[in-house]
Amino acid sequence: MIDRLAALCLAALSSAAPLAIAALGALATESAGSLSIAVEGSMVAGAFAAAAVGQASGSLALGLAAGASGGLLLSSLVAASALALRADVFVAGLAANLLAPGLVSMLSQAIYGTKGVLGSELMRTDPVAILAISAAALTLLALALSRTVFGLRLRASGQGDEAAKAAGISAPSYRFSAHLLAGASAGLAGATLVAGIGAYVPGMVTGRGWIALVAVFLGARKPLGAMGGSLLFGLLFAVSNLAQAFPGQGGASGTPAGYAELLQTLPFIATAVALIVWKRVARRERPGWQDSQNG
Repeated sequence: MIDRLAALCLAALSSAAPLAIAALGALATESAGSLSIAVEGSMVAGAFAAAAVGQASGSLALGLAAGASGGLLLSSLVAASALALRADVFVAGLAANLLAPGLVSMLSQAIYGTKGVLGSELMRTDPVAILAISAAALTLLALALSRTVFGLRLRASGQGDEAAKAAGISAPSYRFSAHLLAGASAGLAGATLVAGIGAYVPGMVTGRGWIALVAVFLGARKPLGAMGGSLLFGLLFAVSNLAQAFPGQGGASGTPAGYAELLQTLPFIATAVALIVWKRVARRERPGWQDSQNG
């Protein structure tokens, strides 16, 4: 029983870590008043870049750096479209989410001759090391958002252009920076997924970027709250994964027939429920609230 509980806790933390990193990055854009939903796409780009560089170099550090860079590159396109070209930030982010898997598939086929799994075993590391890396990243992100002049100015930018101008702040510049931070964070989150299994697997990110966004709002748009929301979803991922190995009747994995698929959807069902509840509360407290706004 104790071993099973310890395994559940480790699995929950391992699942929550990339969600929290991505969530804090997204929180930066929300604080600046230009929420980017391109978290999912940036995680995909980061995961593939990490696997490619990790395979070529055999270096965990270079793989993680490449992951952050891949996510940053994609988010820079979103930021340029939304802030410089005045495109709708939601549409730009959605386009990035749709672009990333297709672009990764094309690059994988062109470079490696496959659209499937890209092994990067030399980049693989143990869960404790990944958690240590994630903890360091989360600490830096949380401090940057809540305890620095940069974070204060991001929040000032979120109050509107006029308020920011009165405070001597260039709101567009800080919003652009927030998008870059969000992309780099999401890319790093994708890279930690690769480091956990030693490979890039198509579909490995699926839904996690959206869950990270929900964690932002579930945590009342606060760094600690976003991390708490990520931990909740990480626990649901851990339960859905570990429960499939519990003794049962009918399933090949020991899970009762028909229940394996249901258990796998548990985090996504919880995400949908949390989003619906949060939106109702937000509308009650802030009439006219919108999910995002352009710079």
